[in-house]
Amino acid sequence: MTIALPANIDSVKGFLDKEEGQALVEYARAACAKLPALEVGSYCGKSTLYLAAACQSVGSIVYAVDHHRGSEEHQPGEEYHDPVLFDSQAQKMDSFREFRANIDAAGLTDSVVPIVATSAVAAKMWQTPLGLVFIDGGHSEAAAQADYHGWARHVAPGGFLAIHDLFPNPEEGGQAPINIWRQAQASGLFESVEVRKTLGILRRI
Repeated sequence: MTIALPANIDSVKGFLDKEEGQALVEYARAACAKLPALEVGSYCGKSTLYLAAACQSVGSIVYAVDHHRGSEEHQPGEEYHDPVLFDSQAQKMDSFREFRANIDAAGLTDSVVPIVATSAVAAKMWQTPLGLVFIDGGHSEAAAQADYHGWARHVAPGGFLAIHDLFPNPEEGGQAPINIWRQAQASGLFESVEVRKTLGILRRI
């Protein structure tokens, strides 16, 4: 079955490659008919749109966890800072307004549950099993470890853990995401399924 992606998806700010987005669609459709998906790190909603389109097609939803204040690399003076997303009144990054506008424009509001909080706070009392967890939050070691320990344990058996920005060569990118990828495999709880570009997919055993 071919999923009709939102018409505005190419115009949405974000760092997810189309092939990686297609992988999220495939695995969410496979695992989320009876369980929801959850992503950590929504930014302006590009990955959310892929996941929401897939979840909508099987009658499910995606929880989108992001404090919307930007990761380390989004702050003023950093490499991926976007002045359009800077709230001059609050003197803070704020991607939530653009996130919400993108979800509304795609007609996927009923398939997305935004959780505007840090990953650690959102995970603190979480109880719902998840069909797929997509980790693409802060790329510091501390942030990646918090995301992994907060959410990987909620992936249901047979479900999938997806981790973005895997760079085996340190010269190509930060090592925190690939560190938790390796950690998941070493845990005995997950097995590697595939790596599509920089997106790694593991299955909960």
